[in-house]
Amino acid sequence: MPTDFYKKAAELASSGKPFAVATVVRVEGSSSAKRGSKALIDHEGKIVQGWVGGGCAESAVRTSAVSCIEKNASVLLTLDMTDEVLGVGMPCGGKMDVFIEPVLPKPELLIVGHGRIAETLAGLASLLNFTVTVNDPGASRDAFPSADRLVTRDLDLRQTPIGPNTYVVIATQHKGDHLWLQKALAQDAAYIALIASTHRARLVLDYLLAEGVPAEKVERVQSPAGLDLGAQTPEEIALSILSQIVAHRRGGTAKPMTHKESAEGKGTPETAEQVIRECDTGLGS
Repeated sequence: MPTDFYKKAAELASSGKPFAVATVVRVEGSSSAKRGSKALIDHEGKIVQGWVGGGCAESAVRTSAVSCIEKNASVLLTLDMTDEVLGVGMPCGGKMDVFIEPVLPKPELLIVGHGRIAETLAGLASLLNFTVTVNDPGASRDAFPSADRLVTRDLDLRQTPIGPNTYVVIATQHKGDHLWLQKALAQDAAYIALIASTHRARLVLDYLLAEGVPAEKVERVQSPAGLDLGAQTPEEIALSILSQIVAHRRGGTAKPMTHKESAEGKGTPETAEQVIRECDTGLGS
């Protein structure tokens, strides 16, 4: 494989935009692509480097790559090129398996505020491979040694962008928390939590509703924040919040694993193909 392919992959990864790697892993019969052929596909379905076959085969791979990126899940795609009607529209006389793996940027945790909960959150999130930003006038490197970025002056809330890959935890101790909630909701953050008393949270959420923020958006705010772990200490509360973030990000139920084992059937063997199809990418996520 030419080094240009890997240089382009590194360039895409550093850009912070998601993409997918498609690799031909099996060829049966006649096929224009060979086993080991690779392609890099961006989040819009465009092949930016490499090749895995032409015509409808390429179209099917591109479409599947977009789906993999959206679902953050790898897939083993089988292309039947022996049937023009039921296959992919290319009667080349062969079949081909293509493994498609999404490569997503690191999730971003934005902590607004300070205090022991915020400090513990930053440390735990860093261990879980989040990019951590702390926005607070009193934030210091001593308090947040593992944070990737500290923002201590952001009067107009413009120094900290929020996107669909951003998980926001607001611990402002009631200093502008409604402004941060409005921004996070307006920019469709992946997850939004407000650390506040039940009474304070209700006042803030009611304020947002009165300001015209749609109720379905306000309902996205997690407050009280975190899972019910019976947490009492700041460290335990931080753990419960990050556990909720992981469950949200990975599509987990947050129920005990014994519940899942019971529902799915204990000891059910998996084939190698099932493992490949269900394998979640570990690269860049």
